[in-house]
Amino acid sequence: MFSYFLSKRQNKVLALFIVLLVVSLFSTVRAQDYPRPAIDIDNFIQELFSVQSEDINYEDVYETLFQFYRSPLNLNTANREDLESLFVLSELQINSLLKHINTNGKLLSIYEIQAIPHFDATTIYRLLPFVFVRPAGLYIDARPLWQRILRERESNYLILRYDRVLQKKKGFTPADTNSKGEPNSRYEGSPGRMYARYRVSHRKDFSLGFTVEKDDGEQLTWDTRTRRYGADFLSFHAFVENQGRLKALALGDYQLQFGQSLLLAGGFNVGKGAETVQTIRRSNLGIRPYTSTLESGFFRGVAATYQFNRIEVTGFYSYNLMDANVLNSGDTLSQTEAFIQSFQTSGFHRTATEINAKGNIGERIVGSNVLYRSKDRNFQAGAIVLHTRYSKELKREDRIYNRFEFNGQENYNLGAHLSYNWQNFTFFGEGAQSKSGGKGAVAGFVSSLAPHIELAMLYRNFDKNFHSFYGSALGESSRNINEEGIYWGIKIRPFKKIQLAAYYDRFRFPWLRFQADAPSSGHEFLARASYKFSRQVQLFGQYREEVKQKNQPNNSSNIDFLINTTRRNYIINLNYRIPRILTLHSRLQMSSYQEGDMPITQGYALVQDVGFKVGKFTIDIRFSLFDTEDFNNRQYVFEKDVLWAFSIPAYSGVGFRNYALVRYRLSRKINIWLRYAQFSYRNQNTVGSGLEEVQGSIRSEIKAQVRIKF
Repeated sequence: MFSYFLSKRQNKVLALFIVLLVVSLFSTVRAQDYPRPAIDIDNFIQELFSVQSEDINYEDVYETLFQFYRSPLNLNTANREDLESLFVLSELQINSLLKHINTNGKLLSIYEIQAIPHFDATTIYRLLPFVFVRPAGLYIDARPLWQRILRERESNYLILRYDRVLQKKKGFTPADTNSKGEPNSRYEGSPGRMYARYRVSHRKDFSLGFTVEKDDGEQLTWDTRTRRYGADFLSFHAFVENQGRLKALALGDYQLQFGQSLLLAGGFNVGKGAETVQTIRRSNLGIRPYTSTLESGFFRGVAATYQFNRIEVTGFYSYNLMDANVLNSGDTLSQTEAFIQSFQTSGFHRTATEINAKGNIGERIVGSNVLYRSKDRNFQAGAIVLHTRYSKELKREDRIYNRFEFNGQENYNLGAHLSYNWQNFTFFGEGAQSKSGGKGAVAGFVSSLAPHIELAMLYRNFDKNFHSFYGSALGESSRNINEEGIYWGIKIRPFKKIQLAAYYDRFRFPWLRFQADAPSSGHEFLARASYKFSRQVQLFGQYREEVKQKNQPNNSSNIDFLINTTRRNYIINLNYRIPRILTLHSRLQMSSYQEGDMPITQGYALVQDVGFKVGKFTIDIRFSLFDTEDFNNRQYVFEKDVLWAFSIPAYSGVGFRNYALVRYRLSRKINIWLRYAQFSYRNQNTVGSGLEEVQGSIRSEIKAQVRIKF
């Protein structure tokens, strides 16, 4: 099949890559095995997100994992939700750990986990960076909260960052005129993105912080008329938890996650990926502080959770300003008052049009969640009430695929969720209804059928008129609406060094969608095999196929006919590392795309990463080349970046993508990062489009960051 898929040019690339694998394998040297390895979060995320895309909030995922690492779980006090959220342990292993502690008492040492049934060396090695063991009753911090905040040393820092594209974008050039003689829009601010963040926190205790950001092209200005107060985006939170019966209290910006995220999703949702079992289930994480720079999808106000024996009651209130395109009575003859035509979620306020849309709509949200947990925490059940009201009425453009979308000024949701752990099975589900009468439901299970076999299933059904604005349950679409599907995932470890994983997801869309003027369907399949030569060397191969339906292109008839679009992705990846000295990542990504019986288009990216440490310097370098026949074969590749920043660009066209990232540890309290990255294209006179366009075939960026710990 590969020989049919690959062109002659790609055969040469594949041959080169195989030579690289062989050389890397035979040049390995054995290094010392450390009992507690440092976590490579970038590699951990790449394992979770097997096929990168621009639709995932990687910042929230990264921060949650990093907080686990900086403030690890105490295995003697961790509950089931904490252990599930690590995505490391199977149901069988979680049950074994909890049973061991319940039977034998609290763990006395981290080494005791070696005696727990079903904890193999691979699992222990992945778990160690996120956990520790502290005997019960010892080292309890009895200081007042204000003293714990003032004297926090482990997670108390300030980050300052600046980055920009070195070439001049069209948005910063002098304005020209259109065919009517009117000036075209341009960016009103300066080039460069500025970012500042302060946070002091301790996991399971408190978090205080603020975030300030100015995007490229935005102004630093104080203008109350356009709701701009210095930097374009300002965020603040104050959060405490586990203060007696007060389980959590948030002031400022926060997120909520309950049930299976059908109504309330806190952002930390992985979705479909290489972890085919554990990531399909959501946990009741409750209230979480919001620290991202995404300018939508969060609450602003107050939220609190109070415990009454086995019942936890959460109440929340939020009032936030949202960006929207608003039409006034003078804009159209068919309306007599202002209304919302569409929301803007990009967060950019660079041009006059974007600035006029900034914060001109108020969104008020009031809601509550009541959660019951059994004494052994094996059973949980909850109910959610949620009411949303906008300051103006939303009236979408009248298109047939929008017929059942939300229109109006207010919406409410009623929902219920539960989960039950029975032996090595965890069953979960959530159902909800919106004001329109539309219903949504999610139900499934994850299980350990045997010590080396894990299985998961999830069924979802979202009506075409189900409206959930802050939900993000697992599904094919980015929103939980107009979809029905069933997902099956499995992981098998037939031998100690081999792991096989796969999922199959079948879905359909009962109503019309954008570019699909009829009910449509599709499926997605992924298979992955990995072989671990040692702790230092790991190889995996992956195949993914996605089939969806869309309107037939260039159709001249009055009826739109649907055709299948087939996208296939292939990945071969080799990781090699000498702890604290050297890391090598070699990766070949290939893809093909076909619409109906039209010719197949192809693309590939060949990537080589090198990382090493020299004294106080940590250096990461990437060399990559790519060749894609069209945008449908663009290759998303995760790139290492400065701390709490992300780069997942689309490699599209023909050219090279290289970068160098340097980290310098100036002292115990000060770290400095510097990153330079460049796209170099072939056969192109411009890069980008619209106001982001730059002249020439090169687009390069520079980024500098400093972190100061207090």
